Amino acid sequence: MVKRVIYLILVLLGVAAEARPTIYVAKEMRPLYDRDLFLYELLDLSLKAAEYPVDIQHVKVHPHQQRTLLALSKGEVDLHWSMSSPAREKLAIAVKFPLFNGLIGKRALLVHRAQLGRFEAVEGKAELAKLVAVQGHDWPDTKILAANGLKVRPIVNYQAMFDLVLTQKADYFPRSVIEVDSELAAQSAADLVKFPGIYLSYPAHFYFFVSKQKPQLAEKLSLGLLRLKESGQYQQLLARYFELSFLTTAKPIYLDNPFFLTE
Repeated sequence: MVKRVIYLILVLLGVAAEARPTIYVAKEMRPLYDRDLFLYELLDLSLKAAEYPVDIQHVKVHPHQQRTLLALSKGEVDLHWSMSSPAREKLAIAVKFPLFNGLIGKRALLVHRAQLGRFEAVEGKAELAKLVAVQGHDWPDTKILAANGLKVRPIVNYQAMFDLVLTQKADYFPRSVIEVDSELAAQSAADLVKFPGIYLSYPAHFYFFVSKQKPQLAEKLSLGLLRLKESGQYQQLLARYFELSFLTTAKPIYLDNPFFLTE
């Protein structure tokens, strides 16, 4: 009898283990910053809050954001995170919870130390339009800056954007306040600085994107994120990762985002 019970327990444990799904999470081939570590922890906490145990495996993907979204649409990976746009929301299921609480649209300006004086004269879009920004060629931000009449050079290579500012072949590189400090530390370039006086501000959301083949995963993530917000854990996690006093001392320059989806 005891042997039967033990056998039954082992069988049930085996079934439970077998039923535990594996999700494949896209991982960019670059150093991980606080932004990424925040998202990995938030993903883990969200699935636990939704009581949805999974095995997570990371899949290295091409650094171009649009290619990763296409991989999601083809079912090659199950989950990634990205700034939202109408085109991207057609490729995969957007879990409509702003992962950075809108902070992805608060953009500090990385500039060369020798150019600080030029930026002191910037009061708004009119002065900024005389300068040249760099952004990723497939980033939604590139279209947003251009739609506001700002000059922007689309660049394929991530590191090249920092280098162009360092060699003074571009004037500034807008980076979100959740990214800029980690990136500055990683660059270790004394002449690359965050301009303290202004930042760009436009409505933007950053979501988990899930393959259309995994609707249950999207539902569980939505449930878990909501529970984390209701419990206060989400706000605590955000405050633990990001120091945002810069936003209280710098002046915002507001931009329109004609590609922003409110629903």
